[in-house]
Amino acid sequence: MNWTRKHTLATGLALIAVTNAVALVGAAWNRSGEEARLALTQRELLKPYPWYGNRENSGISLMLSWRIAADGPGRVPGRYTRMGGEPAWLDRAKIQSLGFDMSYDLATERGRKLYEKQLPREALFVLELAGPAWERVVALARDELAAAEARLAASPGEKGVATSVKNARDDLESETKWASRLFVVDVGRDAEALHAKYGDRGRYALARGEVRPVSWGKSGGAAGYLTTLSVPSINVPFAYRGVFAGGAETDEYDESKRAPFNAQVAFGKRLEPWIVEAKK
Repeated sequence: MNWTRKHTLATGLALIAVTNAVALVGAAWNRSGEEARLALTQRELLKPYPWYGNRENSGISLMLSWRIAADGPGRVPGRYTRMGGEPAWLDRAKIQSLGFDMSYDLATERGRKLYEKQLPREALFVLELAGPAWERVVALARDELAAAEARLAASPGEKGVATSVKNARDDLESETKWASRLFVVDVGRDAEALHAKYGDRGRYALARGEVRPVSWGKSGGAAGYLTTLSVPSINVPFAYRGVFAGGAETDEYDESKRAPFNAQVAFGKRLEPWIVEAKK
C-alpha cells in the first residue's frame, strides 16, 4: 500500500486522539480522590509574566510558589521566593535514601564529578503551608530587625546602620504579609510513610519533584538540590478565570501589589494539584 498524505493525516489525528484520551483518563483518576487540600492565596499562586509569546493565550495558569526554610548555616531571611535550592535537612543519609550512590570520595575532584554526574531523581516533596518552617523564617526576620535596631541605638551615626534597619523592616513586612508561606520541609519515596508523618492534610500535601546531587567542594560534604516540581503550575478552570484575570500582570513581581484571592487547591491520587474553588 502506498503511504499517502491522507494516511499521514489520519495517523497524526489518531495519535492526537489517543494522547488526549490518556491525558483525560489520567486527570480523571487523579481527581477521583483527594490526598490533601490547601487553602492558598496570591502569596502561593503566581500568574506568569506575560512575555511576548503568551500574551494572546486566553488560558490562565498559576505557578506554585514554594520555598526552602532559611534555617541552615549561612542562610538568612530573603525577600524573594526561592523555587529551588539546598535545604539544610537534606543530608547525606537522606540523599542516599532517595537512591543516589554515596560511595564516591567527595574529598577528591574526581569523586565529586562522578557524584554530581548522577542523573536527577524524582522524589516526593512535602509541602507545608503556614507551618513551623514559615514561622521560623518570620522569627529570623524579627531577630534580624531587633539586632539592626540595637546596632542603630548603640551607634546612631555609623554608616549603613539606618539602611540595615530599613531593609530588615522591609524583610519582616514581606514575610508577614506577602511572601509565600508554602515550604518544602521533607522529601522521600514512600507516600504512605510521609502521610503518616505529616498527617494534617489541610497543612501538608505531597507533590512529585526532582532532586539532583551537588557537593560542597573539598570539604567532602554532599548535598541535594531541589530543582522543580513535576507539575509546577495549575490551569485555572474557566468558571474561575474572572478571579484571576485582569489587573497589572507586571506587578506580579511586586509582592505588595498582587490582587488578593483565596483558592482551594486539591492534590489527587497522582499527587497533581487542581483548583477546587476560588474567589476574590
